Amino acid sequence: MTLASLIPPPNDAVSRGIVLFAHGSRDPLWHRPMQTVARSIVQSSPGVAVECAYLELSTPDLDSACHSLLARGVRTVTIVPLFLGVGKHAREDLPVLVDALRTAHPHIVFELQAAVGEDARLIALLAEIAVERPQAPKS
Repeated sequence: MTLASLIPPPNDAVSRGIVLFAHGSRDPLWHRPMQTVARSIVQSSPGVAVECAYLELSTPDLDSACHSLLARGVRTVTIVPLFLGVGKHAREDLPVLVDALRTAHPHIVFELQAAVGEDARLIALLAEIAVERPQAPKS
């Protein structure tokens, strides 16, 4: 099942979209967590269109993911950087990409959230997970 199959068709256009933005990898298994988050958003918020996008090594890129949302009638795009650390990509590369989108589409609102690794809720959850006793893998 592809993420596209979970997104409303063009005749059910929505006004808000979310792009889950991550680094990217050539390993297809690496993408699973982002796709799982996207499916969870679609299930919990059916009126929101969701796309995954990647900085490099994977497709689609941010521009392509945003164009897909715009084609479905989205007028507000929230970009969520799925970075734990706030390195050069989150601090420098991503803001440049978002500025280019804003210039190319001045009638669209592009909101850039802070990287998820800066959210105190995620930090607390990671700490909670770290102190749990490991469970045996399920067979």
